[in-house]
Amino acid sequence: MNALRAWSLCVLMSSGCATAPPPREAPLVPSMAALDAEAARAMAATGAKGLAIAVIDGGRVVSTRAYGVRNAKDEPLLPDTVMYGASLTKTVFAYLVMQLADEGRIGLDTSISRYLDRPLPSYADESRYSTWSHLAGDERWRALTPRILLTHSAGFANFGFLEPDGRLRIHFPPGSRYAYSGDGLILLQFVLERGLGLEVGAELQRRVFDRFGMRDTHLQWRADFARNLADGWKADGSVEPHDERSTVRAAGSMDTTLDDLSRFVAALVRGDGLSPQAFAGMTSPQLPITTRSQFPTLQDELPPPMRRKDLAAGLGVVVFDGPQGRGFFKGGHNDSTGNTLVCLPRGRRCVLILANDVRAEAAFPHLVRFVLGEAGVPWDWEYGERAFWDGR
Repeated sequence: MNALRAWSLCVLMSSGCATAPPPREAPLVPSMAALDAEAARAMAATGAKGLAIAVIDGGRVVSTRAYGVRNAKDEPLLPDTVMYGASLTKTVFAYLVMQLADEGRIGLDTSISRYLDRPLPSYADESRYSTWSHLAGDERWRALTPRILLTHSAGFANFGFLEPDGRLRIHFPPGSRYAYSGDGLILLQFVLERGLGLEVGAELQRRVFDRFGMRDTHLQWRADFARNLADGWKADGSVEPHDERSTVRAAGSMDTTLDDLSRFVAALVRGDGLSPQAFAGMTSPQLPITTRSQFPTLQDELPPPMRRKDLAAGLGVVVFDGPQGRGFFKGGHNDSTGNTLVCLPRGRRCVLILANDVRAEAAFPHLVRFVLGEAGVPWDWEYGERAFWDGR
């Protein structure tokens, strides 16, 4: 067995083998002075008011840096400032689901109907979840499984309320193709809470936030967050106050800090708390991605010759192949937030960026490349046709 294969197997099995990892194909972690200078250049180029970057190397957090301001009062953005996690919530939630699968409490390929005491459309609509009653008459909901929901292949729009008539529906056979859906993750939350009797917020608190020392992370607003809280800036430069989210929503209600979330990211790339099989499943290709870009959600599939072979859905993340081997990433976004997480399991190297100014997204490809070297992250698919700052 050659050294690379032996080392890769050791990482997968978390066995603590003595075989050294192969030499890096990317630059070493940049100095903090160099990172500070590059972040300042990125902010000047994009006009972003606030940006925070964490660097993970060898499965440990080696740097958390914050730049700019957190609000219109020009109070400084700090690594422990509370920021909106947006859709990075989905990755944290997927980690919880993989733990439950490890414990045998949920089967990734088991129909959600097995966990519910009555048909999904018969549940009363609740603002906390979605409008399952709209699925009445479409028995395809019974084909939905946790794996299908985690790979965004339920056939839903992003959210039912975004449909032209506001009604949730299944657009294609579940599991047949990728189409990003927050409602799919909320449905899985519903299954855990109604079917298994779990409370997702409490489970994440115990299994993730407490375990990794994430003292300022929660899926519901806490009054103590107000002492050091980031507002946001929209693309037009206007300020958007931080939303005090009172409802646990697996699709994106997490408030967190760079310090906190970087601890989770380091643990995730190490595979902490998951069996080797669960970690491999979460971060390996599960379903080809066949669209030109992530949004709009229900766009046409590309003809087979035009589809990317280096891009697939993992479980709660997107998986890609690049010049440094396989990686995974996840983005998070709203009108005033831009977040990204990129990890290269070989070397256990990651970059986490939280920005309280959506304009900072234009610099994400350059900043990730500055830290990790060229990794092959599919930015054009993630963001579609938009201009990026090239570092010049």
